[in-house]
Amino acid sequence: MEDKVAKSWGPFSPALFSPALASPEMPTLHCIEMPRKRILIPSPLAWTPQASPVPYPTLPVLAERGGTQLRTPLPVAIIDTREQNPLSFRRFRGWFADIEERALPLGDYSVSGMENSCVVERKDLADLICSFTSNRSVFINRLRRMSDRPRSLLVITASLTDIKSEYPYRAANPNRITQSLIAVLAGLRLPFICTETHELGEEIVASYLYQTFLYDWLERNGHGRHLADGDL
Repeated sequence: MEDKVAKSWGPFSPALFSPALASPEMPTLHCIEMPRKRILIPSPLAWTPQASPVPYPTLPVLAERGGTQLRTPLPVAIIDTREQNPLSFRRFRGWFADIEERALPLGDYSVSGMENSCVVERKDLADLICSFTSNRSVFINRLRRMSDRPRSLLVITASLTDIKSEYPYRAANPNRITQSLIAVLAGLRLPFICTETHELGEEIVASYLYQTFLYDWLERNGHGRHLADGDL
């Protein structure tokens, strides 16, 4: 009987694994823990993001020709009076000759003299969800009108991660909202940009208004649509 058991186990006897079955002459085997290899570079998934935006510049960009800075005027920024939670450009007063609040024919922000060509529409996450659901037809019509303007931009003061994540207390589908934004980009050719915070949105919109005016001024005054020789 013992021979049959030994044959069924082959060369691996139970005595090798159980001290109770081992003979007095047979030494008990112990598990030896092998040293773990030290990982020199941790996985990117384990990194803790420490990103923090740097302070804004004195001016977004400067234009020059032949290495000499051009004397260019500053734009007048316009904030639509119907904006519910308007962006504040007070930190960027050095970027503008003035900041006005008045009704715009389209959009939430523009530049004086370019109201019909430069249109910026801003949405926070809650407003974006509402616009693409219960107010979808009205919003799409507005985006179609914006797409007819050459310098229109949709700004969302929320990250793409927030847009793509589940919405607390809302039945809207994050995939539907995300794909609607892509449809605006692909179908209407209307660009959009997302900023993680309201404050970062202020800087991005202020810079966009400043640069839109600057490029337009350069072109109208025979300097071409580039900031410096050989530049964009």
